[in-house]
Amino acid sequence: MQDPHGIRDAFTEHFGVRPRLIVRAPGRVNLIGEHTDYNEGFVFPIAIDRETFVAARSRPDHTIRTYTTQFGQEDSFDIGHIERSSDKPWANYVRGIVKGILARDLPITGADILIRSDVPLGSGLSSSASLEVAVGYAVQLLNNINLLGEELALLAQGAENSFVGVQCGIMDQFISTFGRADHALLIDCRDLSYRPLPIPPDVRVVVCNSGVHHNLGNSEYNQRRAACSEAVRLLRARLPRISTLRDVSSADLMANADLLPPTILMRARHVVTENQRTLDAAAALERADLVAFGKLMNASHTSMRDDYQISVLEIDLLTELARAVPGCYGARLTGGGFGGSTVNLVTISAIDRFVAEVAAGYKAETGRETDILVCRPSEGVSRVTAA
Repeated sequence: MQDPHGIRDAFTEHFGVRPRLIVRAPGRVNLIGEHTDYNEGFVFPIAIDRETFVAARSRPDHTIRTYTTQFGQEDSFDIGHIERSSDKPWANYVRGIVKGILARDLPITGADILIRSDVPLGSGLSSSASLEVAVGYAVQLLNNINLLGEELALLAQGAENSFVGVQCGIMDQFISTFGRADHALLIDCRDLSYRPLPIPPDVRVVVCNSGVHHNLGNSEYNQRRAACSEAVRLLRARLPRISTLRDVSSADLMANADLLPPTILMRARHVVTENQRTLDAAAALERADLVAFGKLMNASHTSMRDDYQISVLEIDLLTELARAVPGCYGARLTGGGFGGSTVNLVTISAIDRFVAEVAAGYKAETGRETDILVCRPSEGVSRVTAA
């Protein structure tokens, strides 16, 4: 947990005046349900106790000045003329949020904004969504705008889709907004209804960062989304009522597999089976059947590796090392893929052994260090009192 007083002092040092407010928004890790959100399916994430803090103060003009302590960089733009930044990619998340608010005909003034985050970059923990949600919430409060939680999440997603250029689904921004302490949220990405389910107190969610960093804007993420759309287009020849892969059962897919080229079939098969695994996993957690939950996590990883083809050797190694430790129920890739992190469900009594053995095994095999985070489910975006 970062110290809000330190955020306040950093703002004062950089801008020469105290901030009016400080907000925080968490990163997330998805327990199961990967690449289902943009197919209007089911996801099952938690908000984690790693977060982005934003300190802010209004300005009397139309300039937004943003400083990030992570990169030691400042960005400045006029709210009447917002364009993409080519040399500061992080700034586009801020610019996109501001542009999205203005597109709703909501008047805002300029602001000074300081950003500090301990959500690891490129690790599959959605540092981008935590930044978007935190900035959006801060700008909202500065201007006395009342965006409801769902609207804030959609605003943040829209900034990433339209301005940053990553066609992500709603999950990351939604859980950063609505996260609940000690709970996972089963989210229906079609109607945005959700159901909190408690994480048993005798287990922890452990994240292992491979150190292989992805960049979703330049990766094959958008290609995977396009493949899903193509699968729906082709399947509609016999299933005219479907609108997304959410509407396709495993039986439907197999009965009409001849309509799909091999690669498109593989992509669709992952999404269709992952939706069912997510629902099954929520049911398993509800009855506290962690063994069944872990098996579904493992099956999810196999599907991402073989059908969706978004894993890498380092991630596969981390899952194998994790499953070899007694007390680890399941291990899988989490996030967009092509690097990033694994998520593991581990009993508390095995945490120390898990951390030691996975770290040592990964170092021995790859020469890389792995940052291992033992996470607790946290609350979603909120205002911090220490401003």
